[in-house]
Amino acid sequence: DVQLQASGGGLVQAGGSLRLSCRPSRISFDSYAISWFRQAPGKEREGVSSIDTENGSTYYADSVKGRFTIASDNARHTVYLQMNSLKPEDTAVYYCAATSPTNEEFSSTWHLTGPGGWQYDYWGQGTQVTVSS
Repeated sequence: DVQLQASGGGLVQAGGSLRLSCRPSRISFDSYAISWFRQAPGKEREGVSSIDTENGSTYYADSVKGRFTIASDNARHTVYLQMNSLKPEDTAVYYCAATSPTNEEFSSTWHLTGPGGWQYDYWGQGTQVTVSS
């Protein structure tokens, strides 16, 4: 079975940093787009960032631009989400998801998973990120 192993969450003070990792297994890694989502208690799941491991295109939610960086290590079949200048509102369970193939609609729909959004093929278990004030 395909598995997406997400790790790297933890407790950090506001202004601190964390690096999340997502390592899919049993997929052709460099033909997938890998996205990070997060969900806080009582809130909708929201797209945080995405990377197309085939062409290197990256996407970010406005709320994390300039603070988070997504990167892919194709040799290690791992996608990283470097999170800097963390804020209490970044507190959530973070999930990674994988999809292939993508098309021109992906750039505008990657962050949506409901009706009209992008249908991901695989989801990983979450990793908790808690930012204290």
